[in-house]
Amino acid sequence: MTKVNRARSTSPPDGGWGWMIVAGCFLVTICTRAVTRCISIFFVEFQTYFSQDYAQTAWIHSIVDCVTMLCAPLGSVVSNHLSCQVGIMLGGLLASTGLILGSFATSLKHLYLTLGVLTGLGFALCYSPAIAMVGKYFSRRKALAYGISMSGSGIGIFILAPVVQLLIEQFSWRGALLILGGFVLNLCVCGALMRPITLKEDCSAPEQNHMCRTQTQDLKQGSPCSTWTKEWVQTCLCGSLQQEYSFLMMSDFVVLAISVLFMAYGCSPLFVYLVPYALSVGVSHQQAAFLMSILGVIDIIGNITFGWLTDRRCLKNYQYVCYLFAVGLDGLCYLCLPMLQSLPLLVPFACTFGYFDGAYVTLIPVVTAEIVGTTSLSSALGVVYFLHAVPYLVSPPIAGWLVDTTGSYTAAFLLCGFSMIFSSVLLAFARLLKKMKKTQLRFLAKESDPKLQLWTNGSVAYSVARELDQRDGESMAIAMLGSNLT
Repeated sequence: MTKVNRARSTSPPDGGWGWMIVAGCFLVTICTRAVTRCISIFFVEFQTYFSQDYAQTAWIHSIVDCVTMLCAPLGSVVSNHLSCQVGIMLGGLLASTGLILGSFATSLKHLYLTLGVLTGLGFALCYSPAIAMVGKYFSRRKALAYGISMSGSGIGIFILAPVVQLLIEQFSWRGALLILGGFVLNLCVCGALMRPITLKEDCSAPEQNHMCRTQTQDLKQGSPCSTWTKEWVQTCLCGSLQQEYSFLMMSDFVVLAISVLFMAYGCSPLFVYLVPYALSVGVSHQQAAFLMSILGVIDIIGNITFGWLTDRRCLKNYQYVCYLFAVGLDGLCYLCLPMLQSLPLLVPFACTFGYFDGAYVTLIPVVTAEIVGTTSLSSALGVVYFLHAVPYLVSPPIAGWLVDTTGSYTAAFLLCGFSMIFSSVLLAFARLLKKMKKTQLRFLAKESDPKLQLWTNGSVAYSVARELDQRDGESMAIAMLGSNLT
């Protein structure tokens, strides 16, 4: 009860401690997404040491990415029911443990369990709660705040890619994993920065969940073994979860979810196969790692500049369109990649792909918040990142299988490119269809009744004027009937 009294309802401060939240989220993205991307630098080392093919080795990166996204709703649940601080600190401990245990692996299966499952679970508890916390502290400058926060992934890749390569050369892949395990413990520091905040819209929601939790705790203390208590706990949990995930019934969110599946399939393989592809066309190991660094630093520029641009007044209402544009251009970059077979050609590719990758990653939380609102943002982001899981799991092994089967990277890159383009086209078509439907409703309303006013909410329309006219007619009839009786 003390916790509830201390939390004051307020509007998003758009500054103040919010910038510390941005700094914490920035470090979280370095320790989660950047470290995940840098696992691809170990690809050749793992393949050589364990004498495995492309497809088998690619499962390591796939599993850590998949588990991170698959368990994202779990991170949201822990954050909502305990606290964001507890979730991120716990995630930091799990992720660090996975990397440290992975340094002692004697087979790929050991790496699947430690580096893949355990580290991925730790990252899942950190990633979506930290991103959702930024959305609670910012409203007017939300895209810029997200741009700075998400730029941690690019900065991390830029710094860590050559550092990890140097660590591998100096201490072997085992020593490099051990050092990364110590580095990831910084997630515990990031968790300490996530000070909770209660917004006005949170207070305007029904307080049923809080009452349920309070009464459940009282019942547990009174009779922990009672059957009635267990039934009450189940009812409260079901009601709470149903309210948290009510956005799943929104048609706009369903379309976004489907498009995310195709976008996630396309974006993941490049970070696994850019270094091996560069090596296959004659680029040296250091130059290939340099390409990852370029990808990372341009990703930073995309995060910050695209976030700043879409917060400007001229583009504020077109953030959805900017997201589609960025995803589609990344798909086009993929289609051109098989024709680029030298370092001077791969550098412009890394710049272009990195910029628009940073651009659309910044806008994912913004577009999600536009659809579901700030109150449900943590749960919605958990679902959105959860939907990344299966594509992240299957796309690198499928790409590896295509490389093993065809003997080239062309088919793998083309499939990824068309997948991202389809994701962009699907969202564009859905938005266009919705606008056409709204225009048609307004036109029909004006044609049928000039007094008619439509309030639209999705596909539901309420005729206010006509209902008022009917009520006026009924009241006049009652008045006339009364006068006749007298």
